Amino acid sequence: MDRITIENFRCFGEKQSARLAPLTLLVGENSTGKTSFLALIKALWEIAYQEREPNFKEDPYDLGSFDEIAHYRGGRAGRADTFRAGFEYKLQSRLAKLIGNEPFRFEATFERRDAVPVPERRRLSKSDVWIEFQPSHKETRFGTKRGSWKCDLSDEALRFLDWPHARPLSLFSRLWHSVSAPEDTHPLKAVSGSLPPTKEDLEEIEEVVRFSHVELIPQEDGLYASAPVRSKPRRTYDPARPTQDPEGEYIPMYLSSLQFRSRKQWAALKNALETFGHAAGLFDEISVKSFGKKETEPFQVQIRRAGSKVKGLQRNLIDVGYGVSQVLPVITELLRADAPSMFLLQQPEVHLHPSAQAALGSLFCQVAGPQRQLVVETHSDHLLSRVRMDVRDGHGNLKPEDLSILFFERRDLDVRIHSLEIDGEGNVLKAPPVYRQFFIDEMERSIWKKRPSKGK
Repeated sequence: MDRITIENFRCFGEKQSARLAPLTLLVGENSTGKTSFLALIKALWEIAYQEREPNFKEDPYDLGSFDEIAHYRGGRAGRADTFRAGFEYKLQSRLAKLIGNEPFRFEATFERRDAVPVPERRRLSKSDVWIEFQPSHKETRFGTKRGSWKCDLSDEALRFLDWPHARPLSLFSRLWHSVSAPEDTHPLKAVSGSLPPTKEDLEEIEEVVRFSHVELIPQEDGLYASAPVRSKPRRTYDPARPTQDPEGEYIPMYLSSLQFRSRKQWAALKNALETFGHAAGLFDEISVKSFGKKETEPFQVQIRRAGSKVKGLQRNLIDVGYGVSQVLPVITELLRADAPSMFLLQQPEVHLHPSAQAALGSLFCQVAGPQRQLVVETHSDHLLSRVRMDVRDGHGNLKPEDLSILFFERRDLDVRIHSLEIDGEGNVLKAPPVYRQFFIDEMERSIWKKRPSKGK
């Protein structure tokens, strides 16, 4: 996803867009919509790439019913009847050269069905060419710069399209092929006085739907969304199937299972975890101690800190600092060989010392890239500063254009998202006055403010 558009969603009233990059950091005061923004990305991902409709009450984001999600405009204006969201994306493969660099745009309009928000209208476009599907009206519409046309869909056609289970980005292609025909027999009906579609119109529409889904992310495990507070460590774990969850409850089971299933993968992951642990000052060694020779036996996760001359004792995960157990699910997901393509992380720095927060920023710069996108909500200046400096110094894989900083500014009942960038020196660009003023005020306070002397 390269850019998110949003309108009438939670605290975001006016239509606006925000740039996403391989690494995107969400910053701003509390209750300015950063978590809602992450929830929206998750919903769009589920609509576009997975065979499911979004659940806005699903962990780790519980946004409530439609009336709690649609934007409240205040006074007589009341609550919005619909809300919209979408994203832009570009093809990364050589196929992109065949159809130009214009991005594809996917947009969904949500309406109320009982108390639940449902994406009733879905639209795919590229430049002036678009296709729109509205199942409740049993029709699909197509358009180019020369006109627009519609085609009615029967119940049989909807069953053929596997609605509502088909993924929209592939659904658009199926829609087109279900109605396309030779120019003199196609079932498209002109809308708003348009002339019948020409051969050029049909070719342009076909090109868009043909290439829109050629790089679909695999459905399973394509996205990882973390909770802001993760699971508590246990002294001893009973083996269970490692099913992914936002709190990271499954991570110890995953580590134990990997140790038994693939020594090579376990060694690689163990080395990567220990490299980060050492850089962050958290641990120098991590191990899984099994109480038997089978994967089904109970086990413990142990941590070792090494001194300058003494190797140190193995200690149970529950007996070391709470920050270790809180960051372990995040870094494991980032470093595992089969890591997802999209990460939505809420305050990954929780319970970490400032030096460890900075190390986490360096890790983000190392793992983010064209095939792995990170969107991180953070309140850590240490993390943000490390990211800026690592990008400036060329540490990791990111260039300045690969980092986006989204600053969320509250404006009465609305929130405005500012898309900030950095230059080659690590300086923040396009920052609004309120962003700069906060840091200026804090700096002046630390330099000039004097404590009152006794008796005054």
